[in-house]
Amino acid sequence: MAYCTVSIGSGLVDGLYGKSQFPIKSYLEKRGEAFEERSILKKLFRMETSKHWAEQYTGETAMDDFEPVGEGGNYPETGFEEGFPKAIVNETWKSQFAITQELVEDGRISTMKKRANKLITSYDRTREKFGRYLYAGGLYGTSVKVGAKTFDCASADKQPLFSKSHPNKVDKKAQSNLFDGELTADNLGRLEEKMQNLKGDNGELLSITPNTIWIPNDAQLKRQAFAAAGSDKDPESSNNAFNYQVGRWNILVDPYLTWVLQLMGKTDKPWFLLDGAFLEENDGAIFQDRVKLNVRSVLDENNDNNLWKGRARFSGGFADWRFVSAGGMTGGTELA
Repeated sequence: MAYCTVSIGSGLVDGLYGKSQFPIKSYLEKRGEAFEERSILKKLFRMETSKHWAEQYTGETAMDDFEPVGEGGNYPETGFEEGFPKAIVNETWKSQFAITQELVEDGRISTMKKRANKLITSYDRTREKFGRYLYAGGLYGTSVKVGAKTFDCASADKQPLFSKSHPNKVDKKAQSNLFDGELTADNLGRLEEKMQNLKGDNGELLSITPNTIWIPNDAQLKRQAFAAAGSDKDPESSNNAFNYQVGRWNILVDPYLTWVLQLMGKTDKPWFLLDGAFLEENDGAIFQDRVKLNVRSVLDENNDNNLWKGRARFSGGFADWRFVSAGGMTGGTELA
């Protein structure tokens, strides 16, 4: 739980803190709503509302194909089974800051609002970083540490989110969504092909259509991404042949992903393809809110400080891994 004491700034003096709490609470709430409009979490996760301590995500494998049986033939036996289940446990997140009574008496409202705004900014930043920690952790293992807590970043099959050996539930065949290779026009096409050919747990062909390139905020990766998908000519051809990739991709440049990889001490420059429709329609990446941010103000009985406390419950995780693939990772499956 983070804690800070504001050394300058205050509000109205009525009833010690009384009336000053209402406009500041409104200010905090509006600041949070404005940030949500700029967040890309909803492009990386399917946002869910949770009503329990934890939520479980699972599905059923596809049925077998119809079979030719001839005139009057018997119905063949077929069936399906439960897919890999995944439970996501909600975590409680807290922070607070304090404003001394003396500072309230000085009546510096604008400075207090600036300090109060930091609580919401901290909450927004925490959610953004948490989502990136889950993805980045899934590049290197099945868990990732955020603060003092360890979070599960495996897919439902118990493999890391990004793995060369994801097993199908029924036919047991292994598939990969972790690849090497730089981001070029050729490798973009190859990775797209790999994703389009992914099979379901029963070996059935899925309608995966990646439409988003997601990269850290790295100058070289940005140049490569826009060269591969942003130019109407082939950037690697001397005669400037037509580049069929142009106009087909959304490109997300993500400074938070860069930051989190740095915090984890990683030097890789991964790039990702995502299928936004598959992400929304299936249990892929889940970000679930149990309790939205609640901000309240209380009087500290020990020293008369006005404490502003923020509390929320949320978590995230991955079930089906097929919505995303990573390139640029040493040791991944070869693209070329």
